[in-house]
Amino acid sequence: KQLARELDVPVIALSQLSRSVESREDKRPLLSDLRESGAIEQDADMVVFIYRDDYYNKNKKNSSFEQNQSIGSIVEVIIAKYRSGATDNKKLRFQMNISRFSEIPYIK
Repeated sequence: KQLARELDVPVIALSQLSRSVESREDKRPLLSDLRESGAIEQDADMVVFIYRDDYYNKNKKNSSFEQNQSIGSIVEVIIAKYRSGATDNKKLRFQMNISRFSEIPYIK
């Protein structure tokens, strides 16, 4: 964090999740799931998780996992911590074959 301030650049750190996610019914990650990294939870200005329901529910009939990869599946971007603002969840389309995230068009 000090280096980011000195150089006036953002720092992005990645962390694994603990296996406790696997034992819950709702697999959406929580801050407490950050693996051996209470310091990340405490020191980070922002913590963002990406959750794909189809990753955990591959066998679910009509899951987005079965969709054509060019169309993409739905992912949930979870802003679990934001020191300068509110936490939030946003759904995006994820095209795995080209590693692309995009807005989901609003349909009236």
